[in-house]
This record gives sequence, structure tokens and C-alpha cells, in this order.
Amino acid sequence: MERVNALAKTKAAMIFSKSTDCMSHSIETLFHELGASPGVHELDHDPKGREMEWALQKLGCNPTVPAVFIGGKYVGSAGDVLAAHLNGSLKDRLMQAKAIWL
Repeated sequence: MERVNALAKTKAAMIFSKSTDCMSHSIETLFHELGASPGVHELDHDPKGREMEWALQKLGCNPTVPAVFIGGKYVGSAGDVLAAHLNGSLKDRLMQAKAIWL
């Protein structure tokens, strides 16, 4: 859990993903389209990725990827991020975390 939290705070927006997960790629693309440059940590390329997946599950992330953090705080998985985008709060969160500027 400590490693997940530490990595989540290294960028204004962080996405924990797997290289083969299409929803992770879609969320990353959405962030880029909004003007953000999120950190992306691919769990399947990390020797401790399995342990990190367990930590993400403890946070309530199911499925474990993509797991999105903005401003060091857990936002949710793909469904949560898409809902926030549709209601307009995703862009606001990214702006508050200084992941994007207008």
C-alpha cells in the first residue's frame, strides 16, 4: 500500500494499468485529450506488481486496473472516471490538482 500511495503522489494524475488492458489505454487517452500528461505505472512490468494489485483491491478498486489517482487521492476505476468526465467533475479535479491549466 505504501508503494501505491508514494507513486500516486509523484504526478498530479497517476494511472495504474496493465499494458494489455484496453480500458487503461482508453483512460490514458482521455486524460491526454483533456490536456493532462498522467503518470502511468504498468503493474505487469513491475516485479512487485502483484502486491500493488492487492493494495489496489484493498482500496476498493475492482477490477484493479485502471486505478486512477488525481492529486494523490484515489478517484476510482474506469467507470468512476468516465462518470466524472460525463458530469464535468473530472476536468475540475484535474485543474485543482494542477494536472491541466486553462
